[in-house]
Amino acid sequence: MYCELALYIDGRFIPAGPGRMSEPVLNPATGDTLAELPHATAAELDEALAAAQRAFPAWAATSPLERSNILRRAAILLRERMGDHARILTLEQGKPLAESRGELTHSAELLEWYAEEGRRIYGRVVAGRAPGLEHVVLHEPVGPCAAFTPWNFPSLTPARKVAGALAAGCTVILKAAEETPGTAVELMRALHDAGLPKGCAQLVFGNPAEVSAHLIAAPAIRKISFTGSTAVGKHLMKLAADGVKRSTMELGGNAPVIVCADADYDLAMATLAAGKFRNAGQVCVSPARFFVHESLVDRFVRDVAARAGALKLGAGTDADTQMGPLANARRVEAMERFVADAQTRGGTVLTGGARHGNVGNFFAPTVVTGLDQDALLFSDECFGPIMPVQPFASLDEAIEGANAVEAGLAGYAFTTGLSNAHRIMHGVQTGMIGINSLTVSTPETPFGGIKESGYGSEGGLEGLQAYLNTKLATLG
Repeated sequence: MYCELALYIDGRFIPAGPGRMSEPVLNPATGDTLAELPHATAAELDEALAAAQRAFPAWAATSPLERSNILRRAAILLRERMGDHARILTLEQGKPLAESRGELTHSAELLEWYAEEGRRIYGRVVAGRAPGLEHVVLHEPVGPCAAFTPWNFPSLTPARKVAGALAAGCTVILKAAEETPGTAVELMRALHDAGLPKGCAQLVFGNPAEVSAHLIAAPAIRKISFTGSTAVGKHLMKLAADGVKRSTMELGGNAPVIVCADADYDLAMATLAAGKFRNAGQVCVSPARFFVHESLVDRFVRDVAARAGALKLGAGTDADTQMGPLANARRVEAMERFVADAQTRGGTVLTGGARHGNVGNFFAPTVVTGLDQDALLFSDECFGPIMPVQPFASLDEAIEGANAVEAGLAGYAFTTGLSNAHRIMHGVQTGMIGINSLTVSTPETPFGGIKESGYGSEGGLEGLQAYLNTKLATLG
């Protein structure tokens, strides 16, 4: 039902064993232990660093076509093994099987996208200012990289980082989330079985602070890529600064949603009622702060509360489950704090607002009204299945509310007016904006934020360029 957990270093899998430090991996729907996860020792981290450094020259010199072929074969294996992988992902993370299959499909598409785009690392020739002089712009892999990924998308986020690095000709060490390790192990197994040379990709686990400090300080590492909280991201930036190491930071979000008076109401309701509770709201680009025009707000909160209250909660492995558990007990406690703050401030809980059942990390889908911008549900990222709704009178007021936080990852709006769409597109301060759609993450488009949501992009052309140095060669 689950898989054998292991580190992956220099082309070999290293399982848990007697005398090795490890930690239990829990099923968030039941609290049961799925397996013991081995931690890497300091010596094994050094071995991973040495392997990545040793493999880099040959991998960088490997033709883009051969690198592409390996990534394509890995994508084929992910698709062939999707049934087993989806069950592993759901058991350790909690999301329904349908969502796990969707995530794994996206992961395979990322490998395929980078397999193709890695063959298009083009330079250019710039005419010189004197006869016989020309300038050649080259793009070269930055070197061994360290990637750090969270538990909410344990396949997609590692695939996005690892595929980008490998396609560019870099080697990579992945420190995946200890809560959801099995999915990352299976990603490495697909790359291994696809013929990836040893040392090109490694997978390690352990105490996150100790592992990150060890890897980032290593002279071999030339770039880091991190997805996670803003607080941890700021700490890793400081570590990277000591070595002047390039970094890509995809940090916390707190996405605003503006529903205009001229919105296609049925589209907005169907899209937001489903999108908000995807993965129990544990999505960095999840719709978080809802600003609904005063002419629609009463109807909106009534309808969305009815939909939220009707969602079927249960283990993600159950066929009829529409929303699974939160990833861990800490997230349930965080939801309780958000609701308590809302109630203290006079907010009205229209549905949900409490734990669901007494087994597993379930929290009922929740809709809250009557709050101002000072409430935690508007000022802080909730990262869970709670929807705070606030009315607005003018679009300027809504845009001001959308920009009132330091996060700037994603934002959304629903309107049928071209003028409104343009004002929102240019006025909302986020790295990504969806108008009449929540689709802001595809393999071929850049994914990243601004302000305290980080910098740099993954996916698209930008995701490949993040792993490349630009060099100018002048020929006379």
